[in-house]
Amino acid sequence: MLTLATTTPGEPELFASLQGEGPSTGRPCAFVRLSRCNLACQWCDTAYTWRFTGDNRPHRDGAAFERQANQLVMDEAEVAARIMALGQDRLVITGGEPLLQGAALARMVAALSGISVEIETNGTVEPHSSLDPLVAQYTVSPKLEHSGNDPAIALNPARLSAWANEPKAWFKFVIQRPEDVAEVLALIEAHGIDRARVYLMAEGTDSETLRGRERWLAPLALDHGLRLSGRLHIHLYGDTRGT
Repeated sequence: MLTLATTTPGEPELFASLQGEGPSTGRPCAFVRLSRCNLACQWCDTAYTWRFTGDNRPHRDGAAFERQANQLVMDEAEVAARIMALGQDRLVITGGEPLLQGAALARMVAALSGISVEIETNGTVEPHSSLDPLVAQYTVSPKLEHSGNDPAIALNPARLSAWANEPKAWFKFVIQRPEDVAEVLALIEAHGIDRARVYLMAEGTDSETLRGRERWLAPLALDHGLRLSGRLHIHLYGDTRGT
């Protein structure tokens, strides 16, 4: 069984849209958003996947979500059938942290046909051995100091080095302040990450904030030979579920 996020109570967050971030930006995809996360980013824009009532981990909004309304358990075969019905040739699995449900994901992905699979992960969890061969691409987003997570958990050196040596992995770093780029450069150096596979992406959930940060982030990306990722879905649809 898979534990999914919801768009509305009882309705899983399964949809077709354009990928808004990273190396697949602009590509039509099917999306499935899973629930649960082992980290707690204080600026997380999908806190409804983990910050349920009684969870007091810090978040800038301070909002808490009722688990029953925001979480749904479904059979892997049913999830796969709904994904196939969306008619896309690419699936993005996001969260939450999808790799927490690796074994169930492997069963779901194995039931798909003619679809390449991309997984968005915070980089702290090793892919399940039965899932990894079924994945075409990982978009790894290690969480920097400004996320508020314990670096010992969020930036595990062994995991980062493993991802750096994974040819299917691309890296996407969320940036709030210019000084965050220095932290990214230190991680690149420490773990031998290929700069050609690194994206910098401004943090923000509205177009004005994103554009403002991209104005100073773009020249930093250029200076250091890194790629810049926008958040296309925010500009098109706003900060909404199922987009």
